[in-house]
Amino acid sequence: MKATEPPTATTEDRRQRKARKTRDAMATAAVDLILERGLAATTVEAIAERADVTRRTFSRYFAGKEDAALDFVRGDGDRINALLRERPAAEPPLLAYRRAVRDWLADRENPAWHVRPRMRRLLALVDGEPALFAAYERIRVDAQEESIRIIAERLDTDDVRDVRPAVVVDAAAGVLTAALRLWARGASDDDSCAADLAALVEQAYDALTSEAAQAAADRNSEE
Repeated sequence: MKATEPPTATTEDRRQRKARKTRDAMATAAVDLILERGLAATTVEAIAERADVTRRTFSRYFAGKEDAALDFVRGDGDRINALLRERPAAEPPLLAYRRAVRDWLADRENPAWHVRPRMRRLLALVDGEPALFAAYERIRVDAQEESIRIIAERLDTDDVRDVRPAVVVDAAAGVLTAALRLWARGASDDDSCAADLAALVEQAYDALTSEAAQAAADRNSEE
């Protein structure tokens, strides 16, 4: 009997590409249907049918329709964290996070899902749909927890006992979240939205650093 050969790297890559394609098809179907019919009228079965997969396949990838529709948020969080890991070690943590976000938004070869067509409309629904909001918050918290671990490694510290990594990430990610929510409320959903978001994010980070500098100056004047 012929021994089974172990999977090659090419085989594994093919499987990963197939899995990614399947996941993207279901996520796209979820977004399409929710924007067409509304969240309440969209079922998991309809998403699976639109993506040409079984209900069981859907359940292997996603906990529900909200998670599927917001899968792009998870993907962009992963990309920001990957870029954060690549920032120079000498960069201050807050600046490193800001520049990771900048590079994420500036990538034209693999554009951030947030600035792709229809995502702005979907993000605008988050505040008004409790189930979507809860899914969004879970994804956001998961990404921030990973960011905290990365910052802790950069500072060579313990993220459980040292408050600095959490403070940096909560501030930096909070600024990004605020900018995204403000941007999502805009009326435009055209090719200029990427530039609009990038400019708004820079303004938001400038506001944070300006407020921090003013607070430090006020504190010093009181001492």
